[in-house]
Amino acid sequence: MAINIKLLSAKFAVEAIKHCDQLEKELLVLEANGFSKDILDSVFRTAHTLKGAARMLKLTAISEVAHRMEDVFELIRSGERTLSREIVDLLLQGVDTIRQLLATIADEAPLPEVPPSICAELTEVLTKETSATPETHRAPTSPRPVQELNTTPSKEGSDQQHSYVQIRAERLDELIQLMGEMVSFQYRKNQQTSVIREITRLSATSLSLLSGSEHSTQQQELTNTLSTLHNQLVKFQTSLRNDAVFENLLTTDLQERSLKIRMLPIATIFDKINRAVRDLARTTDKEIDFQIEGGNTELDRKIIEQLADCLLHMVRNAVDHGIEMPQDRLAAGKKPQGTIKLMAFYDSGGVTIALQDDGAGIAGEHIKAVAIKKQLLTKEAADKLTETDLLDLLFLPGFSTSPIITDLSGRGVGMNVVRQTVIEKLKGSIQIQTHAGNGTTILLKVPITLALCRMLLVATNNHTFALPAYSVQEILLIPASQVIQVVGKQALRVREQIVPLEELAAILQCPPTARLQEQTDLLVIILSSGAKKLGVIVDAILSEADMVIKPLPAALQDHSLISGFTVGSSDEIISVLTVASLLKQASENNAVLANVQTAAFQKQHKTVLVVDDSANTRDIVKSILESYGYHVDLAEDGLAALEKTNQKVYDAVITDVEMPQFDGFSLTSHLRQDERYRQIPVIIVTSREKPEDKRRGIQVGANAYIVKGAFDQNNLIETLQNIIG
Repeated sequence: MAINIKLLSAKFAVEAIKHCDQLEKELLVLEANGFSKDILDSVFRTAHTLKGAARMLKLTAISEVAHRMEDVFELIRSGERTLSREIVDLLLQGVDTIRQLLATIADEAPLPEVPPSICAELTEVLTKETSATPETHRAPTSPRPVQELNTTPSKEGSDQQHSYVQIRAERLDELIQLMGEMVSFQYRKNQQTSVIREITRLSATSLSLLSGSEHSTQQQELTNTLSTLHNQLVKFQTSLRNDAVFENLLTTDLQERSLKIRMLPIATIFDKINRAVRDLARTTDKEIDFQIEGGNTELDRKIIEQLADCLLHMVRNAVDHGIEMPQDRLAAGKKPQGTIKLMAFYDSGGVTIALQDDGAGIAGEHIKAVAIKKQLLTKEAADKLTETDLLDLLFLPGFSTSPIITDLSGRGVGMNVVRQTVIEKLKGSIQIQTHAGNGTTILLKVPITLALCRMLLVATNNHTFALPAYSVQEILLIPASQVIQVVGKQALRVREQIVPLEELAAILQCPPTARLQEQTDLLVIILSSGAKKLGVIVDAILSEADMVIKPLPAALQDHSLISGFTVGSSDEIISVLTVASLLKQASENNAVLANVQTAAFQKQHKTVLVVDDSANTRDIVKSILESYGYHVDLAEDGLAALEKTNQKVYDAVITDVEMPQFDGFSLTSHLRQDERYRQIPVIIVTSREKPEDKRRGIQVGANAYIVKGAFDQNNLIETLQNIIG
């Protein structure tokens, strides 16, 4: 029988790609941590395997590169060569060359007959005189660990053996889709059991009424017949309930096992980004310690594929914009080596991916200046933007804070791609947290799988809608009397935060229905998207279930509030709402109208600094103050407030107490030591209501102490007006 070389080459290419990934990962660990005999043995075996398999298939170009790499590894293992950065560069180029040759095989094009140029460069390493020293076998004195990289290869003959079968991705997707339909159908069946329960109840009631009266012969027969019918219904209901329990167990097991088939650890892209950070650091002459946490967190393969480019764009920004040059970091009192940390963890039914750096942070004033220069906003409009709104400008197409366009940044494409992918395609959320001089954290929250989504079904004005469960922070039943008014808008105080409140029907502009009576209790769902929160009032919560989300038809693709639809238990079409768009629409519906005191604003021009670590509280207080004619700046904690007060003298400072790094008491005390702020009013707004806390506020020099539990806009405005007018 003839050997199918084409098929064997394709199978070789699949395995060779895995070998290349392993080589790259372990080379980066060697470069970061120094000499390791186990890892050197592993990379030597991998190169040897690649060489042998390529030779058998007459893939000379690949076998030559692998052969030269194998020889270099042998010299390093024996101590005849030192694993310098230059040698790592060459070995990584060898890996890249093999990947390019494998791509040629995939395109069914012939491989070059002349050995690739990297072979000559590796040969030059082999022919150099021995340069190893006793130091070769010692790890660097300051290793830069890359966390959670698995450097131990799977060995043949180990206790745990695994068998693998290659399956076409399309067939796997079909299986997952079928599983999703089964789970959705199971939900409908469970809902139908309630119908049987109601029929049984009605039959029992009818039998009871009929048995309690005198009967003729015909009535007695009717009673007997109804009794028999009722008994059969009871037996059927019991049997159906038992079958439903067993079927639920089987379906749940099928769901979990099917989804696991398409789940991959996010390390599959984290490890590749490790190489990108290494190369970008070399290109920009920056020193970077790249750390990975949570690489074993699993996500749907479809989601991982879409996140790869997003994370690469974010990392490029962190290296290019975030981390400073070594000399600049030293001047700022930092270590010359910057830190970038990439983390993943499960969070409220989804997965949160965090990219954190300890660089220069993002200057809001710089974003504002760029927006004005690009004529995206007028200066007046830019001055009214909240900190969150300013950071949202980074996601606009073509928006970049880079002063020059380079191969790394400046085109304003990267963050726009991140927004489109995470929010529009994956229906997730993005949050940016930044501290001037202390770095930036970007949080992406995405669902675990696209095959099914845990949905909360709610009713409002006789309409049913579905909300993704991972966007639901909590559900509250509150007295209507707890609703407060903030600048003409409804809001709700949830522990330490003031959350905007809106009826879901009003946001969606559903046709109104007659209400039987005024509501005394409100059912509120707290939704979150990034740093933003919104409380929505609904009439009822119907159920929670895993459901298949169908895409919208072409005619509705541009409907931002709806991300898809699902089918309910009675075959009704249920719209799935996009939470990020819902929050945006609520904000637009409640845009603050021009205040009657605008004239006073033109007259007084008083400036106030609001300091609070809650983004919602900052934004709401800012809205209140601006509606009464004050200029407002914001700071997320005491340290950020000190930076702003060093640059500018405000007419008043309003601060929270409990904040990270530098609390409100310390801030007030520090301001009183500044000659410029000896007489500037400081108002403390806090949840601390103990007498000793109030005494401490007075001792550090506060002019007013407002307890959040008794907070309302009039209290704050009257206090501020009494102090500064």
